[in-house]
Amino acid sequence: MKHPGESRPTQDPAALIESAARLPVHLEPEQAEALLSFERLLLDRAVPLGLMARGDAPAVRERHILDSLRAVLALESSDVDAYDLGSGSGLPGIVVAIAMPSLRVGLVEARSRRAGFLELAVERLELANVAVLAKPADQLEVAVDVCFARALAPLPEAWKLARDLLRPGGRLVYFAGEGSQRPDPMPPDASSFCLLQTPVLASSGPLAIMTRQ
Repeated sequence: MKHPGESRPTQDPAALIESAARLPVHLEPEQAEALLSFERLLLDRAVPLGLMARGDAPAVRERHILDSLRAVLALESSDVDAYDLGSGSGLPGIVVAIAMPSLRVGLVEARSRRAGFLELAVERLELANVAVLAKPADQLEVAVDVCFARALAPLPEAWKLARDLLRPGGRLVYFAGEGSQRPDPMPPDASSFCLLQTPVLASSGPLAIMTRQ
């Protein structure tokens, strides 16, 4: 079996910029470089620590980096801050923070080993707009404009976690599976729901966006 380090995506920033543009998400060269550095951290640290499946390593760019970049398409110009709930290895929070440096992102991760990796990544990448919040989501006190949920829990459970963390009009951006549909019935504290269709990546469905009343 090959070690993940033996077969890696190209480290050419232009190739990543081109792939992101197909979403479409615009990246500056320095942002692409930062994403490549994060990709290397995932392969060199997250995989050996068991924070990412070893089988995901050959497809880390499409399955994790580009997939996480899709969340940028759900942001609005007025968004100031966000939480990445159950951030794990920083997906999508770190990726979004690199692509959107004007957005403050809190990486919410109660598990100590994962939080330690996130602190390392934030330090190595010098991400001034990111904070690691090593606590359960229900202990957070500050409301934000957006909550991200990727590989966290079924949508109803993710909404229960997010709704009290969102300002009125704030949104949960949920990475949904293929064939996802509008909840029936809608939660009484949600004012709207939409499915944002994006270019299809490996095993990706739409982004489900639920807005708090």
